[in-house]
Amino acid sequence: MDDGPTLEPVTVTDGLEDEHAFPADLLSERDRQILAFERQWWKYAGAKEQAIRELFDMSATRYYQLLNILIDRPEALEHDPMLVKRLRRMRSQRQRQRAAR
Repeated sequence: MDDGPTLEPVTVTDGLEDEHAFPADLLSERDRQILAFERQWWKYAGAKEQAIRELFDMSATRYYQLLNILIDRPEALEHDPMLVKRLRRMRSQRQRQRAAR
């Protein structure tokens, strides 16, 4: 059974500007790794935040900031439409729930 590509830790320099983190023309290797992780994060033992720290060497807060930018990009939608649509839908549901409070 093939579980897809294995994820390697990604080093991110603090203070990277988002336009450098996300080139306008295509997805970086880190972008693809983030999408792959979102597809299969439940396979990792322990908390998701711990796996984020170990695999991407960044805080969960920064990871979610980058993920939210990433799922708004057309390249991400083209790369994995079902995942990106699901993540967008989940984000919209969370926003609606917060607004209802």
